[in-house]
Amino acid sequence: MNKQPNPSIDIPSFRRCLGQFPTGVCIVSCIVDGEKLGMTMSSFNSLSLEPPLVLFSIAQSAKGLSLWERAQSYAINILTETQQQLSNRFARAGANKWEGILCCQGSDDAPVLTGTAGVIECIPYAKHDAGDHRLFILEVTSFQAFDERNPLIFCKGRYGSLRPTDSTAALWPLDIHY
Repeated sequence: MNKQPNPSIDIPSFRRCLGQFPTGVCIVSCIVDGEKLGMTMSSFNSLSLEPPLVLFSIAQSAKGLSLWERAQSYAINILTETQQQLSNRFARAGANKWEGILCCQGSDDAPVLTGTAGVIECIPYAKHDAGDHRLFILEVTSFQAFDERNPLIFCKGRYGSLRPTDSTAALWPLDIHY
């Protein structure tokens, strides 16, 4: 379905509205033709528990999109509140993002960064065009969480962090989501 954009939507205002929703920050990584690729993303989300699926998206206009589409595995590296510089580094186009970066090869071959709050290793499941982005749906093959590390948060164009509170949340994600 190829719909025309709604002319009544002011894109900069819409973007600011979306910025009201706090997100985590991750670096998605993969290897294609022996070249490490990495990109900072906040467009990452869980999708399904059975099968275990996650998703992210990349702008159709991204120079490296064709490489990302050819990857056979991906690592979702969930950044900690101390990794803002790493986020900024991988948010830039070009340059050698990987120079001096400590990482290891994941079980599915994608680069796994050290010191993260968690890592989710995945293989391709489906890809779809979605407006001005390409949606990557991935099947989770393994994961690891480091609960003692606080995640990096992004909201209103700024980094932030989470602090524990005295109240506990209901089981998350809520059963209604699944």
